[in-house]
Amino acid sequence: MVKLTIDLIARGTSGYTKKKRDESMQHYLKRLTHLYLEDRCIDEVGEDLSMCRNLTVLYLYDNQLLRIPTLHHNQHLTMLYLQNNDIHKIENLSPLTRLTKLYLGGNCITVIEGLDKLENLQELHIENQRMPPGEKLLFDPRTMRAISSSLQVLNIAGNNLDSIRDIECLRNLYQLHANDNLLTDMKELAHVIGGMFRLWRLDLMGNPLCHKAKYRDRVIVMAKNIDVLDGKEISETSRRFLHNWHDAREVQKKRREENLRKGSGEFGDGALLRELPPVKDHPRPPHKIPGYMMPGLPRKQFDEILARTNSNLAEDPVQTHSASMKTRSGILRSKLPDIFGTSLSISLKRGSLSVDVGAVSSRADLQRVLPLSRSLTRLPQHLSGGGGNHFL
Repeated sequence: MVKLTIDLIARGTSGYTKKKRDESMQHYLKRLTHLYLEDRCIDEVGEDLSMCRNLTVLYLYDNQLLRIPTLHHNQHLTMLYLQNNDIHKIENLSPLTRLTKLYLGGNCITVIEGLDKLENLQELHIENQRMPPGEKLLFDPRTMRAISSSLQVLNIAGNNLDSIRDIECLRNLYQLHANDNLLTDMKELAHVIGGMFRLWRLDLMGNPLCHKAKYRDRVIVMAKNIDVLDGKEISETSRRFLHNWHDAREVQKKRREENLRKGSGEFGDGALLRELPPVKDHPRPPHKIPGYMMPGLPRKQFDEILARTNSNLAEDPVQTHSASMKTRSGILRSKLPDIFGTSLSISLKRGSLSVDVGAVSSRADLQRVLPLSRSLTRLPQHLSGGGGNHFL
């Protein structure tokens, strides 16, 4: 337990501001501008600090302070370092209207508040607060609006944040440190930092959204003027390429939406394309032969042969009944009349056509019959009832 005293203040100065021999303590404390009181185990700041009326920079970090000390007599302060103490609430800062930098990292603060009067505040460092399990850092809307026009640097790293929508009003930020949080929403990130046109440094490492596909490229497109992302500098070539790629995609998207909008009528092409099912390529039916001409035999002569055969079958009912019975059993036999001086029989069995040439009396008769027999065996599928052409 250490309380700040005048003796401790006198020892907390640099070599350039040592007390002179003939100088009074009151005059000495009044001309101090920087006071180095870090890591002194100080847990209480008394009224003695009020004697340092020209103090501009105060280092009180790495101590054991439970609250922000009353500094209404030190209205010239521009920088206040209070990190790594046990402070639970932001208070007693309203008189410090000239304060530009406030360091409160490593404390136990749960709400950013009490900064309404700090209209010149440029940097706020409130990272890595030691909060109870399950709690996250909160933002007072009134405070955020009050410092929105002046704040340039915000450090909110390591505070269990799952959203940064509350800092959307900070349009003049130059640097945003939000690493080691629980941010997952890329759309929210784009919405928030898309309006920070002066932002040139952004730190998001340690958030779940960093593991998303093309995270770095997407963030560079979101923040058009960013120069440093997660500690790595962005080259002008990479930025130009990504922005051109994004602009081209946006043009294609707008064109596609316009085409869909134009075709969204009741009978528009767009509606038809969306409603009709995909076209299936159905198999075409087999090509049918419209007619057949037997090779080697005139059509008229062939018709006469078939007509004679049918007339013979009609005259003999027994033969007709026998032929029908054989047809039902899968066998059809017919005998053509002896028009060439020899017997010629046609047999159809299970789709196969065969021609049987009878006894031939002479070589000349054989030469006349053989072309006919070969022509008959070339009957097409729809005449023979079978599965293809059969040759002798």
